[in-house]
Amino acid sequence: MRFRIRKCPECGRYTLKETCPVCGAKTRVAHPPRFSPEDPYGEYRRRLKREQLGLTKG
Repeated sequence: MRFRIRKCPECGRYTLKETCPVCGAKTRVAHPPRFSPEDPYGEYRRRLKREQLGLTKG
């Protein structure tokens, strides 16, 4: 079953709708993604985050 509760990034309110009924912004799923120790894309995600923050490895 998909998560139904969503959160507005603008005003921080929770709703079940795709758009916030208060401010009209697009809502996001309020739950974090599931964790898996065998994450096949973890290395790429961490590398992208380091590049965006301007950090270097080592």
